[in-house]
Amino acid sequence: MENWQCLLLLTAITLRPCSGAVTKNDDGIDPFGFLRNIYSALLLRDEPFVRDSELKELRRPADLAVIQQTKDKALSQGREEADGPVVFTKNGQIKGVTVDKAHIFYGVPYADPPVGAYRWKPPRPVSPWSGVYDASFPRAACMQVCSGSSSAECPKKVSEDCLYLNIFIPLDLNFTSPLWRPLPVMVWIHGGDFIAGSASKPMYDGRFLSNFTHTVVVNLEYRLGAFGFLVSGTDPLSTATGNYGILDQQAALLWVQQNIAVFGGDPSKVTIFGESAGAQSVSLHLMIQSSKSLFKQAVLQSLPFSIPLKTRHDALRLGKDFAKETNCSVSDFICLLSLTPQAVLSAQMKTRSKIVNPFRFLEVFETWGPHIDGELIKEQAITAFQKGNWQKEKALLLGTTSEEGVLFVYGVFNKPVSVVEAIMYIAAIFKQHTLRILHKYLPLYREADFRHMLTQEGSAVESQIKTKGLPEEEALTVIVPEES
Repeated sequence: MENWQCLLLLTAITLRPCSGAVTKNDDGIDPFGFLRNIYSALLLRDEPFVRDSELKELRRPADLAVIQQTKDKALSQGREEADGPVVFTKNGQIKGVTVDKAHIFYGVPYADPPVGAYRWKPPRPVSPWSGVYDASFPRAACMQVCSGSSSAECPKKVSEDCLYLNIFIPLDLNFTSPLWRPLPVMVWIHGGDFIAGSASKPMYDGRFLSNFTHTVVVNLEYRLGAFGFLVSGTDPLSTATGNYGILDQQAALLWVQQNIAVFGGDPSKVTIFGESAGAQSVSLHLMIQSSKSLFKQAVLQSLPFSIPLKTRHDALRLGKDFAKETNCSVSDFICLLSLTPQAVLSAQMKTRSKIVNPFRFLEVFETWGPHIDGELIKEQAITAFQKGNWQKEKALLLGTTSEEGVLFVYGVFNKPVSVVEAIMYIAAIFKQHTLRILHKYLPLYREADFRHMLTQEGSAVESQIKTKGLPEEEALTVIVPEES
């Protein structure tokens, strides 16, 4: 009997299945009411939660600069600028840049900076500015840690002040004459496991797509990691209640509805699209009722249906672990707000390295991210789609990215994985299907490192789930059919 057959027999013996009254604007949209209704207890224009008198009592004086920082609108004030189009938005004038392939408006603010007392609060509408806003260069990406093999692709600058979007417009659009037929709009939500990525990543340069499809392309930033998804309690006034990254996306989509017409776009023809965590975000907007009016159709690229959203209980437990790493009490919101961005990132990474339940192993691929809060997100995405609790009237395009599993497996396992370890991980992921998976794949691999086998198994099942919309049980039957 070969070694792999012995291991298969041992697994068969030991494995047990696991259960698994506000005035509307001239567009008919009430921006304040829209965001306020998501969390009705929170007034978006309320006084700061941390008052001036309380700032003196913050734990670390060096952190006051973070708490007190204000938004720099980067206004161009009489300095020489390259030629570029100028548009008049609801908040003020914006000047873009015209390059070889497109007109581009970089770093357009769609919400006020979520800094200081607003670190863990829903996004607030943009404050108007005077003068001309300089949109000729990208702004900093949202806070994230860059490490591993993909560090070369990391943003050069990161900041908590990051709620911006980039707009790409076909070069043949003439801003000096009326546009008889507005262009369709495509809004890109980037991936990155909800802890990384950027709207300004070179891979997401929207110039080619804008010209090739003759559309207005919008790339948006949203808060990531603990900044976007920390849950420390249930009171939105005195705790972090999570899902801020998804609320940021909603605020950006609302901004598009209100402003994209002056950029040549048609707000009634908005397609949202994304890959991986971006596709997961798209799937959530398809089931979130308050997002319904913000887009017409959707494209999902490599939707990770098999990765479950956290429950409120799991999100709170993660928040408690995060607070421990910062030496703050989870109930001491002032202490959490006083943390430097670097301290937040450090605690985020330390918390992410913990696997709480080995039989819910897929959670290691998305430690930080959206959770089921009962208000914005009411159920698991895969459950909502199976029950028909989504916007079925909208056109939907679903696809998968080949070999995507390589990024995740080699990102999680930075050292070779032995055959025994591989079997343990497969059992944790595939549960009662483990024997069928091992019988199909294990004899094919004789290398000492079994990471490649893990990527192939994961990619095969994910492909069926994503491209055919199959539940995980049915997808496994397609990939590993029962013996006849």
